[in-house]
Amino acid sequence: MAILGSLIKGAIHLKETFSTEKDHWKEQQEVLQYLLTTAKDTDFGQHYKFESILDSGNPYKVFSEKVPYFNYEKINEEWWSKLHNGHENITWPGRPSYFALSSGTTGKTSKRIPVTDEMIGAIREAGLKQVFALSNFDLPADFFEKEIMMLGSSTDLEEKSDHKEGEISGISAGNIPFWFRSYYKLGEEIAIIDDWDQRVARIAEKARDWDIGALSGIPSWIELMLQKVIDHHNLKNIHEIWPNLMVYTSGGVAFGPYEKSFNALMGHPITVIVTYLASEGFIACQTRPGTMAMQLITDNGIFFEFVPFKPEYIKEDGSLVQNAPALALNEVELGQDYVLVISTVSGAWRYIIGDTIKFTNVEKAEIEITGRTKFFLNKVGSQLSVNKMDDAMRFLEETFNTKIPEYTICAKRCEDGEFYHCWYLGSNMKNPNVDSLSNALDKFLKEANKNYKVARGKSLKGVKVKVVGTEVFYDWNGKNKKKGGQVKMERVMNEDKFSDWEKFVQTTTSIGN
Repeated sequence: MAILGSLIKGAIHLKETFSTEKDHWKEQQEVLQYLLTTAKDTDFGQHYKFESILDSGNPYKVFSEKVPYFNYEKINEEWWSKLHNGHENITWPGRPSYFALSSGTTGKTSKRIPVTDEMIGAIREAGLKQVFALSNFDLPADFFEKEIMMLGSSTDLEEKSDHKEGEISGISAGNIPFWFRSYYKLGEEIAIIDDWDQRVARIAEKARDWDIGALSGIPSWIELMLQKVIDHHNLKNIHEIWPNLMVYTSGGVAFGPYEKSFNALMGHPITVIVTYLASEGFIACQTRPGTMAMQLITDNGIFFEFVPFKPEYIKEDGSLVQNAPALALNEVELGQDYVLVISTVSGAWRYIIGDTIKFTNVEKAEIEITGRTKFFLNKVGSQLSVNKMDDAMRFLEETFNTKIPEYTICAKRCEDGEFYHCWYLGSNMKNPNVDSLSNALDKFLKEANKNYKVARGKSLKGVKVKVVGTEVFYDWNGKNKKKGGQVKMERVMNEDKFSDWEKFVQTTTSIGN
């Protein structure tokens, strides 16, 4: 009998048994009070008169009126750049111990996002909340004795004079609790390897020595790692080498587009739990089975606001117009897409994280990620969001009995002077009939999105589809950013980026036409 596992499972269950029902809005009010109080003597707090906001009698209302929205470029230029020049007490007391490097999906020079010691503690505490939530899943006691593979970026952070820099997954892995280290794989030796291909090669070599019970990481890179292990050991599926693999914790992007290709690597179904860890903080995690929604972490260093995701509120660069209305947690509605705005213990204030979400359960504060503000295709009035694009890919997978884990799209003016939606699908289907794919995709989007249907009768003249191997998408990321870690593929490109993409595709592989 798994005695240790039974003890751990029992302790987790006991903790959850005595947990009371959460009042998420009350927790959020307390978080905002703490943020404003702690930062009131910083340069930012004095500039926006946090003291008077606290004394106003309605801190949230005044806070939302007095403090503008910030995207990364705006807050970095006006405030965080001072941290890079050696100043302190800028947007949070003291100086951050880390900066999280994040190129997101833009491929531009990495953003440098402050990560304070308080944020490290908040991320660790959020991780514990997720562990305790495992009591809600029907997992056997011996699961809690198995090893956990966290496949993120390198823990070999760049040392600066008074801080360290790296991706948030590497920073987090370097700060795991001491009691967790015996369960953690990759282990320090492999975790510090910066080169993705070298790290995955070492994982494949060591795979037989490990008894992996859970995986954690971004789906695309997890899939590539699993395929490497399978190929290295000439396996039919990953359960032939890790028979006790029971849980996959997905994060960073929606899992839906990868579900079919991920399951193809398994010998039997496993429990998939979704999480939401961004460079700016641990946003949410799934706490119960029967849903793919995640519960916002409302009591742990992040205050959330929600702006209705409507074209009139979104600028072309994905930022918000300053008069866009923001709602607090007690004001949101079920099913409405919102732009997520956060204020944090790392000194981000009314910060546009770039993601869009919707509430699936308001009382439980449960959300799903629906897309990115920059991945909202509205150049010719089609108003296509990423969740609609993802739905279209699932439709094509079922219709054509294939897997399409990656794709990208551009509203492009073609040789005839007309606008078309040009899609590249990442799939290993043989002899694809792109005319059939184009027609099926166009038909689905017309039925799923009335704005798209209207656009197709006016400015948008059609759909053009090309199919390339999924490896082309990963090679593109490797060329323009970096493989592994938090890197994600851009779902929507502007015409300049798309031109570079098409040139890259032409030089790498043959295209299904």
